[in-house]
Amino acid sequence: CFCFSRPTPVIRWIKEGGELPANRTFFENFKKTLKIIDVSEADSGNYKCIARNILGSAHHVISVTVKAAPYWITAPRNLVLSPGEDGTLICRANGNPKPNISWLANGVPI
Repeated sequence: CFCFSRPTPVIRWIKEGGELPANRTFFENFKKTLKIIDVSEADSGNYKCIARNILGSAHHVISVTVKAAPYWITAPRNLVLSPGEDGTLICRANGNPKPNISWLANGVPI
């Protein structure tokens, strides 16, 4: 967030509709740089940089999208069944973009 004016503005950051990530947010370069460590999908959103001095203020909104490779919410587990028993396989995955889940039996789609 680079804003040039005289007198030098004070910089403030906010996350629209929420709060800046607690204990993972750091400021550098006289608050012109917002740094978030250990980013998670919840960090996606609009961040607003506000520059203010005694003559007024200006702001800019930065949209942040966190992409994530597919990951298991509930990984499938092996089943050992006897003939005639019922079995349930559960596969829950997430990511951004949301992954497609496909079921195959011995490599053949079912």
